[in-house]
Amino acid sequence: MNQVMMQFFEWYYPNDGSLWNKVGTEVETFKELGIDTIWLPPAFKGVSGSSSEGYDVYDIYDLGEFDQKGTIRTKYGTREEYIAAIENLQKHKIRVLVDVVLNHMGGGDEKEKIMARKVDPENRNVFIEEPVEIEADTKFLFPGRNKKYSDFVWDYHCFTGIDHDTESGERGIYKIINEYGDTWEEVVGEEKGNFDYLMFSDIESRNPAVLDELKRWGKWYFETVRFDGVRLDALKHISPHFYNEWLSYMKTQVKPDLIVIGEFWTSGTVDVLEKYIEATGAAIQLFDAPLHYNFHTASIEGSNYDMRHIFGNSLVSRQPDLAITFVENHDTQPFQSLESPVDAWFKPLAYSLILLRQEGHPCVFYCDLYGTCYTHVNHEGEEKQAVMPKITALEKLLYARQKYAYGPQHDYFDDAHCVGWTREGANGQSGCVVLLSNAGEAVKTMHVGMQYAGKRFIDLLRDDAQAVYIDEAGNGEFGVGAESAAVWIANE
Repeated sequence: MNQVMMQFFEWYYPNDGSLWNKVGTEVETFKELGIDTIWLPPAFKGVSGSSSEGYDVYDIYDLGEFDQKGTIRTKYGTREEYIAAIENLQKHKIRVLVDVVLNHMGGGDEKEKIMARKVDPENRNVFIEEPVEIEADTKFLFPGRNKKYSDFVWDYHCFTGIDHDTESGERGIYKIINEYGDTWEEVVGEEKGNFDYLMFSDIESRNPAVLDELKRWGKWYFETVRFDGVRLDALKHISPHFYNEWLSYMKTQVKPDLIVIGEFWTSGTVDVLEKYIEATGAAIQLFDAPLHYNFHTASIEGSNYDMRHIFGNSLVSRQPDLAITFVENHDTQPFQSLESPVDAWFKPLAYSLILLRQEGHPCVFYCDLYGTCYTHVNHEGEEKQAVMPKITALEKLLYARQKYAYGPQHDYFDDAHCVGWTREGANGQSGCVVLLSNAGEAVKTMHVGMQYAGKRFIDLLRDDAQAVYIDEAGNGEFGVGAESAAVWIANE
C-alpha cells in the first residue's frame, strides 16, 4: 500500500495540554485514510513553559514530568500521556516520528561572564567589534529535574553563539570565544555567510562532551519512548558532521531501522538540498521546501502561473526517493516567520500532485485535515485572525491514494493551465486519471491502457460529472472544472 505521513500539530494548537490525548482518539481516522506515519511535535520542556510549541528548547530530558518553567505538563500534555499516545499508535501499526531539536537551548538557569565578539548579522563571518566580556544565561543546571536521567551541566563551553548581553541589554549576534575557536561550525550553504547561529544559545557540537551527552540522550529518549523515527529540525544551522556521527550512533547502537527525515529550509535553489544530501551520504530524507514555494506562488498567481513548471526546482524532480513532499506546515502558517500559505482553492491541486503520483513521500498537514481558526497579536499589539479551512477534497484524495494511485505513470504536462497524468494500475490495484486546471474548464484526451477498453470512468471528486467511456485504444476524453482537480477512476 502507498504510505502517507501526517504532521499532527500546528503552531497555534490550543495551550490546553490535550494534544497527546487527542492523538488516541484519531487512530481509527488515520487507519481509514491510509495514514501510517504520524509526526508529533517536540515533546520536551521549552523556555515559554506550558505555552511552548517545543522549538524554544530548555530541557530535552523533561517530557512533561518536572516542575520547570512554571509548569509540569508541556503545551501538549504530560510525559505519561505522551508515552501512552505513542504506544496506542504503534499498537495500531502506525509509526511515530518524534521531533528532535538539537540546534539551540534557551532559558539558562545561571548567568556567566564570557568573552564574545559581535558579527555582522548579514555575514556572520565578518566581525564588527573586538572581543568583549559580556554576560550570558548559558549555564543550565535544571534544578527542577535535580540531575535525574543526566547530571550533565551545560555552560558556555557547550555553545557557539548568543544573541544578547544580559547585563547591558545590547542585542546582536555574538560569537562565543572558547577553546573551539572564534569561527562558527561548518554548515552547508552560504546564506548569511555562515548560518550556524539561529537563536538562543547555539549548541557547540565540536565539544566532545556535548556530542557524548547528545548520544546518551538519544539512547535514553528511545528507551523511554520507543519511537520509530526522528524528524530533525533546523538542519541548515547544524554541521552535517554532527548528524553523520549522531545518526551513525543511533543506527548502530540504538535502532538500526531508524526512520530519518529532516528540515533544511530553503526558498531558493534546490542545489543546496542536494549539497546537504551529499554531505550526509543520503542518510536523511528532506522536506521539499522549494516545491512548497511553487505551490504558494501558483496559488497566488492563479491563471498567470504556468502549470507545466510546477515541479521546477524541486527536490522531488531531482531525487524523488529522498523528497518529503508537503503543501504546508507549522512554519508557513499565517503570522509565522516563514509565512507562505497556499490558498485554499489550490490545495486540492497541490495534494493531488503529492498524493497521486509515483514520486516522493507525501506529508499531510493537520490544518488541512481538520481546519483551524486562530488569532495572533502582532508587534503593534493588534489582534489579527487567520482562518485555515478544512480541505474537503483531502479525504477523497487520501482514499484515491490508497485505492487507485498505482502502476506506470504517463504525464500530460503539455498545457500552461491544464496538466494531468494517468496511472495504469498494478498487481491487482486499479489506476486513475488526474487532471488539474488553474484556469477555466478543460478537456484532455488521455491514455489509460487498453485493459480499460469499454470501461466507465467517474470523477471521484464530483458527483455531477458525466461518465467517460474508454475507447478500444485505451483512450478517454476527460474533463476538469475551473480552478479545480479531477480524479477519474474505473467504476465497475
